[in-house]
Amino acid sequence: MLKVVVNTKNAPGAIGPYSQGMIIGNLVYTSGQLPIDMKTGELVSEVKEATKASLNNVKAILEEAGTSMDKVFKTTVFVKDLNDFAAVNEVYATYFESNPPARSCVQVAKLPKDAVVEIEAIAEL
Repeated sequence: MLKVVVNTKNAPGAIGPYSQGMIIGNLVYTSGQLPIDMKTGELVSEVKEATKASLNNVKAILEEAGTSMDKVFKTTVFVKDLNDFAAVNEVYATYFESNPPARSCVQVAKLPKDAVVEIEAIAEL
């Protein structure tokens, strides 16, 4: 099956040997997106703003691939502190107002750049 690399300047560049996203068949897989504000290039540390930044980066990759947030059917949310679950949900819900995708949310020991959140998605084209 043909794999197509997705790359956009509207989301942070990879900080390791991986692609921002991949298209395989009619699916788009994004890499985990850190909360980097693309206007400033800075890592966002306040959890609500960080969640927004991560989701905006996911959105940019999906749009570059030719799809959108309403085609997302699975996300994984990694948080530094599960006590931030409600704050993450508050912002996350605004990106998926109807028929939200299946999701996993897990607390991890540490994220790259010591981020507070990282989000990845799988969507249909």
